[in-house]
Parts: sequence; C-alpha cells; structure tokens
Amino acid sequence: MHPMLNIAIRAARKAGNHIAKSLENTDNIESVQKGTNDFVTNVDKEAEALIIHTIQTSYPEHSIVAEESGMIEGKDSDVQWIIDPLDGTTNLINGLPHFCVSIAVRMKGRTEVACVYDPMRNELFTAQRGSGAQLNNARIRVTPLKDLKGTIIGTGFPYKQKQHSESYFKIMSSMFVECSDFRRTGSPALDLCYLAAGRVDGYFELGLKPWNMAAGDLIAREAGAIVTDFAGGTDHMKSGNIVASSARGVKSMLKHIRENSNEGMLK
Repeated sequence: MHPMLNIAIRAARKAGNHIAKSLENTDNIESVQKGTNDFVTNVDKEAEALIIHTIQTSYPEHSIVAEESGMIEGKDSDVQWIIDPLDGTTNLINGLPHFCVSIAVRMKGRTEVACVYDPMRNELFTAQRGSGAQLNNARIRVTPLKDLKGTIIGTGFPYKQKQHSESYFKIMSSMFVECSDFRRTGSPALDLCYLAAGRVDGYFELGLKPWNMAAGDLIAREAGAIVTDFAGGTDHMKSGNIVASSARGVKSMLKHIRENSNEGMLK
C-alpha cells in the first residue's frame, strides 16, 4: 500500500469514528449557515482538525486544501491533500445516517491515492492510480452498460444554484424516460463510490467543489468509469459539473445533458 494512502485511511477512520460518535448525542451538534443552503457544524470542524493533525504529523511539509480551513500552504506545493471532513453535512444535521470522510492526494496535479470512509456502515473505499479500486480490500468494478434501459442513476439537485433548476429537471425528465429510476442521497463522494461498486449505474451532478469529487473521482475511474464534465471534456474538477458511468453510459447521459442544458451549465 502507498504510504500516503495508509495515512489517509488512518485520518479518515479517526474522523469517521468521531462523526459517528457525535450522532449518539445530537444535542451537541451545532450548525451554522455559511452560504445559500450550505451548512457547517462543529463536527465538520472537529473532524477536519483530526485529519489535518494526522497528515501533518507524518507529512508536515505537504500542502492541504480542506473544505472548512481552506488552503494550507506547505513547503512542498507539489503534494496536495484534498479533504472533505464530512461529505453529507445536511444528512448528519437531520440524523440521516448517510455521510462520509473523503481524502485524496494529488501530486503535481494528478490524483494518486484516495479514500472515502463511511463510518456508519464501516465501508472503506480506496484507490491508487493504476492499481484499481477496493471496498474493504475487495476489488470493485463499475457496471458495463449497453444503454440506460433498466439503470439506476445517482444524482444531486442544484440546491446552491437554483438558477439552473429548470434545465436540470429537464435533463432528469429526459433521462427518466430511458432509465429505470434515480437515487439522490446527499453525498457526492459516496455516490461516486457507489458507482464504482456497481450500486448505481451512472452519476451526474452540477456545482460541486473539488473536495466533494477528488477522492471519489479516482475511485470511480480506477473501477473502470469514464468521468467527464457536462460538455464531455475532462474539466469536471474545475467546473464542478460531473458525469460518470461506463463508456456507453456516459455517452447516453451526455446526450440528454447536451439536449436540455442551458449555456451556463456546459461551461
């Protein structure tokens, strides 16, 4: 195992266990609105502090990009840890037990290792570039599709960018004619991991941040997924708009997206 993946797993488990324990006494969870329909809790911040401390103990010179702390410049800017300490904060606030810790390591702009930990199910998704993806050390693969017939598609609504809601629901309506059903779970990182594990057949969402996607992106790709932006390019980490599935699944999903998107969504 890559030594940085080992540290990422250690950090994710520490943070995940802290988050799970916080659900035992929900009266101690304090939430604050930090943006439009965007919340942060004391649990997010505590989990992030545990992760950063674990990373810096082993790699004090590395840079870190964390959802709550922002950019922490290290002496070595070529190595960057991208952290979402609690992907699914709204679920936690409402007592829905579906959330995770997401940690990825990028070296010179390429994601090399990733882990996503779901503490409620004790499920650890991991990947190293070129070595495949695993769920609790067992190999996982995306479902190969011929088309979207009979498929379950994971997604998330544009709750921070409601100006795109009309176009977004047109995409869903168009896709729904062809696929079987949708799942909207509230954790993009887990959606990408569920795609990797064959639990959903495709996934698309808009308006994400790098920390929502970085780890799940590598895990999905190492499990055989094609991952693109809404225009079919590779700019999803920058645009925040993501489409992922097997090759034919992505092709079918992109057709519905292109035909129903407004111009701003395809950038």
